[in-house]
Amino acid sequence: MSGRSVAEGSMVRDALGADPGIYLDSSALAKLYVPEPESDTLEAFLQGRRDLMISELVITEVLSAVARRRREGMITAHQALEIRDAVFADADSGSFHRLDMSPVVHREAERLLFHIESVTLRTLDALHVAAALLGSATHVVTYDARMRAAALHAGLKTLDL
Repeated sequence: MSGRSVAEGSMVRDALGADPGIYLDSSALAKLYVPEPESDTLEAFLQGRRDLMISELVITEVLSAVARRRREGMITAHQALEIRDAVFADADSGSFHRLDMSPVVHREAERLLFHIESVTLRTLDALHVAAALLGSATHVVTYDARMRAAALHAGLKTLDL
């Protein structure tokens, strides 16, 4: 994270133009619920956008990370339940276009696994990239280096916030 200000996040948002189709992976979505250094900049960038996409896989992965933090004693059971409820409420609110993980997404992920050789493509990253591509995303927000490389290789643009 470069430590960009809220104003810089707004400049990135403005430079994209209207409705480019932005897919958030789990490394990005989690930052909206568990404070991390990049959280404020990401939240400022996302504020008011109507072109955001998440997959059902993202929701499951974020909740898995929350459950892990609870098991490790980093958050309480009550906090974990509050975060879970907030994730579901936001997912259901219409703030994000939710992408299903249909068999078509799995077949595209499998195609990517066989065709992307210059990047060590993990299964879940392939599913994220496939969902983004089939959901007509043009950009991906991720804080994971391998996911970023996979997205770029598949022709998606990434946003460095």
